[in-house]
Amino acid sequence: MKIVIVTPAASGSHHGNRHTAARWATLLRGLGHHVRVALAWDGTPADLMIALHARRSHDPASRFAADHPDRPLILVLTGTDLYRDIRRDASAQDSMRLATRLVVLQEQGCAELASDLRRKCRVIYQSAPTATPPPALKRCFEVVVSGHLREEKDPFRAAMAAARLPPESRIRITHIGAAMSAEMERAARSWAAREPRYTWLGGVSHGKALRLLARSRLMVISSRMEGGANVVSEAIAAGVPVIASRIPGNIGMLGRRYAGYYPVEDERALARLLWRVESEPEFYRTLRSQCRSRRALVTPRSERNALKILLSEFS
Repeated sequence: MKIVIVTPAASGSHHGNRHTAARWATLLRGLGHHVRVALAWDGTPADLMIALHARRSHDPASRFAADHPDRPLILVLTGTDLYRDIRRDASAQDSMRLATRLVVLQEQGCAELASDLRRKCRVIYQSAPTATPPPALKRCFEVVVSGHLREEKDPFRAAMAAARLPPESRIRITHIGAAMSAEMERAARSWAAREPRYTWLGGVSHGKALRLLARSRLMVISSRMEGGANVVSEAIAAGVPVIASRIPGNIGMLGRRYAGYYPVEDERALARLLWRVESEPEFYRTLRSQCRSRRALVTPRSERNALKILLSEFS
């Protein structure tokens, strides 16, 4: 098929939507389809559209549906879609109504939809490559935070928690991610200046981010909302256990019984959990085992097969 993937994130963007679009384009081409990734739809003929983000891709999605009401429109729902926009934004709601299928990126996502929309919903986990991890740092217990600095990510909660660790802790926070505003950059530099356990590296290449994640002993994802963070897939694929804020998007990635959750925006609870991971080897092994049990969900083969099954519904 001729497939167009529309995403509001431009080429070279720091946003996860662009990475998802690029990865899906590669997987779909591997299945024999002709795929184009674009910011908008210019009317170029396509047998099927995949639109990322209900609100921000409403214009191309609605035009495609109007021009080709008999052709499939697949809408991928992001974190801001699921946990904010679909409740109050008319364009996001209209995109869902027009879509032939709705895709969510973790198993809790469909539960956010109205009952009449759930029949259209499919779950596709984002994949991540596996690689031989470099040796962990011996001079400290390195914890990585990998995510761009945006309000939705609650980016400095790990830094706040680091300030509450006991003096004997060897934890050091390595934060990877570009600041999305001047205010966020000032805050990151301020935290790095006053908290010796916290280092902000800023934006780095995706390859370097994966290597830093793989050498770490633990990853923290502190988000206020997530649709299904690819960085969690990357940590699982790398064999790095995760400490996560207890939000639906993280629970959908790691499972309801995962032992590594803390209440969102609670740095005291996060600090206690970090210290427990560092000081209790058995607890650390439990988290590693639980993450390992999710690895089959995030392989490239699993994501490719899920896309293949999705498209087979229209053949």
